Amino acid sequence: MSIWNHANSQLKDLVAYEPGKPIEDVARERGLRPEDIIKMASNENPLGPSPKAIEAMRKAVEEVHIYPDGASWKLRNALAEKFNLEMGNFIMGCGSNEVIEFIGHAFLKPGDNIITAEHAFLVYKLMAKVFGADTIEVPDPGYVHDLDAMAAAITPQTKEVFIANPNNPTGTLVTQEQIDRFMAKVPEHVVVVFDEAYYEFLDNPPDTLKYVREGRNVVVLRTFSKIQGLAGTRVGYGIANKELIDVLQRTRQPFNLNAIAQAGALAGLLDDEHQAKTKQITDEGRTYLQNKFGELGLEYIPSYANFVLVKVGDGNAVFKAMMDKGIIVRAMAAYKLPEWVRISIGTMPQNERCIEVLKQVLGK
Repeated sequence: MSIWNHANSQLKDLVAYEPGKPIEDVARERGLRPEDIIKMASNENPLGPSPKAIEAMRKAVEEVHIYPDGASWKLRNALAEKFNLEMGNFIMGCGSNEVIEFIGHAFLKPGDNIITAEHAFLVYKLMAKVFGADTIEVPDPGYVHDLDAMAAAITPQTKEVFIANPNNPTGTLVTQEQIDRFMAKVPEHVVVVFDEAYYEFLDNPPDTLKYVREGRNVVVLRTFSKIQGLAGTRVGYGIANKELIDVLQRTRQPFNLNAIAQAGALAGLLDDEHQAKTKQITDEGRTYLQNKFGELGLEYIPSYANFVLVKVGDGNAVFKAMMDKGIIVRAMAAYKLPEWVRISIGTMPQNERCIEVLKQVLGK
């Protein structure tokens, strides 16, 4: 008898999340040298982490025989000071994805539902399914969250609404006015999750922390994977009112954030210069890519993040052809965007090579 006869039924048709193709896999499959491959698929920081973070992590290696601080005291304290909140407003996760899982553990059960935009981060829907909950996908005209329609879609069974801002994979943004209008309509039984992984790339970001200060049922997600360049350490966090954080903390495993990751995140958080440099090359690279897409006559979605979504025809074919030439981008068929690819912003030499390869692949 198959073990599937005993497993949770909702897992049978669950398709696991597929991340960007690793450089090592492409090198092995395509017969290329790893050093000749550029990965522009996973919205990573092309500069890498802060040198101060690297130094802190090297030092932390010397004490890996000791369990990490299970409460992440230093890191939560630094975040509290940065955002003028209290440590009790923060929960640390092994990436912000783990905080999404905490929220699911805390509030979802079979028969419940969550609400997302149609072209939103796939993990929201996957996590809901793990807990036996349904997902209501609301159309997003122009690939921008329609918050009025999302508010109208809320039912008594809705437990969570996810708003990615800027959104992955579209790079689009909803405004403060739109958010405020939405929040005025949200009933108390719904937890609103603002996923702000790309928050630091915004010049004038909306203020969602005001809802935390007001005690609303809101969780703001942030990460060290993007502007901090610490994707490999998996450090993310949630910000919420203290009572909500207390609920989430009861779902968290002890020592979920290792000591090396904590040390790197703390040092990186304090390195404003590295973050400013990352934002500068991102702004320049985004402008360059979007201008080049325009020159090539390709439709693209103007982005507020460190990637651009561009329409290339057969997205999967372009993805494979570019990979053959050592450039890894991200095909978007899983997001119901089969004609599009998402291209992360790199250094200017990387951006230039990417455009040249794209031109070759498209015959332009």
